[in-house]
Amino acid sequence: MKPAIIRALKISENQSVVCVLGSDKIPDFLKLSDSEREYALKRLHDKDDHVYINSFRRCIYLVRLKDGTSHHTIREELRRAAYNLKKLIRGNNHRELIVTSSNAYKGAIEDFTEGFLLGIYAFDKYKTKKDKDAGKNYPSDILLYGNTDEKDIRWLTDLTDAVYFTRDLINEPVNHLNASALAGEIRKLGDASGFNVEVLTRGKIEALKMGGLLAVNKGSVDPPVFSILEWRPEKCLNSKPVVLVGKGVVYDTGGLNIKTGDFMAGMNGDMAGAATVAGVMYTVAKSGIPLHIIGLVPSTDNRPGGNAYTQGDIITMHNKMTVEIGNTDAEGRLILADAISYASKYTPEIIIDIATLTGSAAMTFGNQAIALMTNADRKYIDLLTECGNDVYERVGELPLWDEYGELLKSDVADMNNVGGREGGAIIAGKFLEKFAEYPLIHLDIAGTSMLKKDDFYRTRSGSGSGLRLLATFLRKLAENYNHLK
Repeated sequence: MKPAIIRALKISENQSVVCVLGSDKIPDFLKLSDSEREYALKRLHDKDDHVYINSFRRCIYLVRLKDGTSHHTIREELRRAAYNLKKLIRGNNHRELIVTSSNAYKGAIEDFTEGFLLGIYAFDKYKTKKDKDAGKNYPSDILLYGNTDEKDIRWLTDLTDAVYFTRDLINEPVNHLNASALAGEIRKLGDASGFNVEVLTRGKIEALKMGGLLAVNKGSVDPPVFSILEWRPEKCLNSKPVVLVGKGVVYDTGGLNIKTGDFMAGMNGDMAGAATVAGVMYTVAKSGIPLHIIGLVPSTDNRPGGNAYTQGDIITMHNKMTVEIGNTDAEGRLILADAISYASKYTPEIIIDIATLTGSAAMTFGNQAIALMTNADRKYIDLLTECGNDVYERVGELPLWDEYGELLKSDVADMNNVGGREGGAIIAGKFLEKFAEYPLIHLDIAGTSMLKKDDFYRTRSGSGSGLRLLATFLRKLAENYNHLK
């Protein structure tokens, strides 16, 4: 259970406190004894990152910010410090914990709290034996004391709730979350936050002639679905919507080009882009962001059974372009392409797709950056880059030069769905660009979405990568909309 975030009006002498320090000066409101203050100052002068004081009736955790680092780096170090303290805090069995700061930057309280909340996430719903040791529980309430307000707390609550929901969806095994079940979970998020959800089933998908989604689904016993999510508040700043597209392959075997070795491990998380779009929509709706936003989620699994599509097949996409199948394991771009071309009906201001699309992106950036490819105006990319630094979901840009598109040529169709191993992430982005009639930002989260071990508060398996980036981007886009226009 995720702790609640509450604003505190005071600190009592019996409450345990985390205090973020911007200098070696210890604030008087902590009311340390002379011996405790002397001990803490010595540790701080020795350049310790944190100081722990157990005075029996309460615990004090002092976290000292590093000097001489960039603001983005300081913010990330604070989130990581929260992760590093989580075991100590858990072991002390606090019912509630106050987080405050002194001589630190505005937002330090929220950053520590965010790192702590995201770092204690666990997916254990299928464990029959859970930790029943009451002495090792996390606090049920996190109280924020200091330079913060209800709006900040609301945003932090909604954002971290969304990350939890998104991670839960990514971590679900496919025998509990097929395409139809994913659509059902998205509908629940819409009901909980206020965005609308329409789910198109096979008949409507066939009527729309979404050849990519239908082809990938041919090997499955479960039908495909296409979910349309919409947030349209009464007073929108934008006359043309922002369209988000998320890859919803609930399990990817590779199809007839089946994955070998351990490459199929974790493929239940190949719908991370879809889960991320749902989580972003939840955040913007709960927060009331005054933008018209549409989310498109094509969903299926990719299996080698039944009448599975084959290498050499020629399919006709939603926009009537024909595609020769060069590899059935390049399925994500096919379902995304249908959704991206469908997005043109909304005459969008911009289209942003997010997907676990290529191993090439993971090989290029590892788990340190989201691969970005775009033909959009630089004002969007500059803002997205700034937001990526703020939340430390950084983007690394790759080019979309025309020469990469040449590699997709086919002798028998308008294009092939693959173009060779070299430059694979870019070629996939170039494929998607050919289906976009409006400016496109393509985000490949293959390296950042499914982690083999904790990367601090980015927990192993489904990390929720890209959610905080896009939610923050949309929030700042709304705040600066007239200026950016």
